[in-house]
Amino acid sequence: MHAIILGICSAFFFAFTFVLNSSMELGGGSWLWSASLRYFFMIPFLLAIVCYNRQVKILWNVMRENPKAWLLWSFVGFGLFYAPLCFASVYAPGWLIAGSWQTTIIAGTLLAPLFMKADSREERAVIPFQELGYSLIILLGVLIMQTDVMSGVPKKEFFLGFIPILIAAFAYPLGNRKMMEITNGRLNAFQRVLGMTIASMPLWIILALIALMTDGPPSGMQSLQSLIVAIASGVIATVLFFKATDLVRNDLRKLAAVEATQSMEIIFALAGEVIFLSVAFPSVISLVGMGIVMAGMALHSYGTLVVIRNKMDKRDC
Repeated sequence: MHAIILGICSAFFFAFTFVLNSSMELGGGSWLWSASLRYFFMIPFLLAIVCYNRQVKILWNVMRENPKAWLLWSFVGFGLFYAPLCFASVYAPGWLIAGSWQTTIIAGTLLAPLFMKADSREERAVIPFQELGYSLIILLGVLIMQTDVMSGVPKKEFFLGFIPILIAAFAYPLGNRKMMEITNGRLNAFQRVLGMTIASMPLWIILALIALMTDGPPSGMQSLQSLIVAIASGVIATVLFFKATDLVRNDLRKLAAVEATQSMEIIFALAGEVIFLSVAFPSVISLVGMGIVMAGMALHSYGTLVVIRNKMDKRDC
């Protein structure tokens, strides 16, 4: 339950991403700056925390063991996660991106065969089909929202607003889980986030250079909002989420449940956009879609708790 609470708290801070990215887009800011500035601003905060705890040397030693893997999976887990989400903000409102982002729950379930079982170094995990069934309910809600909001726009804009979210949905859990395998519990959440941020820097530097040549330097307001995103989503939310996944990293069922808590982002993002950006309130159809997403999340978590309870009952016997 502790991991679930941490997951919900991380969802609240992750929602800052969707609200402020929408705000920056409405203000004319480039999505390239929105993506790269967040990770530039994350470095000093994370470095200060890790240095204060005297854990930089340990992180450096672990990164030196397999630098290619760090570069690859940081690019996947951070680069292919956040850049597509920022790009999607050009074509869709933040609450819709937050809702569609919940396909990451399905992605996390489908990715299970890529990893070894917790109690085996040779046998791969299997897809937990019970959880997958609950995840498909979430997918239904996402499709209802997307169909309702995007029904009147050209197909090109629909795909440009939705396909990047699907890429991000698979990239984030894949990169996160691969880095958990590589580090194998030797790094804490702050160290791992700092390491992945540093390893993903080549991408952010390239995007920043493109933005500088095409749009010029970012405005003061976009820089400030990116700083807030960096602290709220990049540091607080990411560390909370990684801490939650670390607590249950040896149980793919519990891990899927923690990832399911990210469904709360849609509620937090919607409230933020309606209150602070005066975004039009969603239609009844979209609200139904949101309700289905939340119901799918609740069923997913309930199914996981039932499995855990049954395991405990068998142990008692």
